[in-house]
Amino acid sequence: MSTPQLTKPLIGISVSREIGSDNVPRDFLRATYLHAIQLAGGIPILLPNIPESQEALKVCHGLLLTGGGDYDPARYGQSDKGTKWDGVSTDRDETELLLIRTAYDLAMPIFGICRGIQALAVAGDGSLIQDIPTTYPDSVLHHHQSAPRSSPTHQVTVDKSSHLASILGTEQVVVNSFHHQAVDQVPKNWVVNAHAEDGVIEGMELPQYPFGIGVQWHPEDLVDSFQEARQLFIAFVQAARQYQEANY
Repeated sequence: MSTPQLTKPLIGISVSREIGSDNVPRDFLRATYLHAIQLAGGIPILLPNIPESQEALKVCHGLLLTGGGDYDPARYGQSDKGTKWDGVSTDRDETELLLIRTAYDLAMPIFGICRGIQALAVAGDGSLIQDIPTTYPDSVLHHHQSAPRSSPTHQVTVDKSSHLASILGTEQVVVNSFHHQAVDQVPKNWVVNAHAEDGVIEGMELPQYPFGIGVQWHPEDLVDSFQEARQLFIAFVQAARQYQEANY
């Protein structure tokens, strides 16, 4: 029996890890990521925090790196500077780094969101700001907003010559924000494409790559109300479809 040909690209999605009240690890994902991928025409495939997920990624057509807890600073060559850590998971760190290396090897489209942009920095020997309030004590921006996730609260300036700007169709975008860490040193071959008003890096991209973009905000929570957020997912899924057509 022949295998039916897929008409939609498969998007492999990294997932969060936490220890439940019963002391059992749980992998999970907020459904807004699934909705955003489906809205853009893709099929979401969850990749659990196990080494075998890199094999599962090989049947996908794009990699989405999602938000979540902090990276262990030892992963980017730093010691603990006294940050109040948010959900560090060795299993998740190791799985995502394997997924990123696999995606690079396959020249597969990659999209990183919040922790996801940080994952791309760590994977490429970049580094992170361990705590934004400590590093930018005079900033008036609230990078971890109290407003609902679907409400943008601060402005980001996008490099007009960037791939990101061509996708968004604008050089100024208002975003939502739920993070206390951010990219400090970008990884090799990546370039910064967006900043917040206080100088915090809000986006980066990989030139001369089919689709390599990371953003620090959460467009998956904005797709139902904001065209710029939808366009990000549409562009990513379109790149995944092109990868699918070229390789399958």
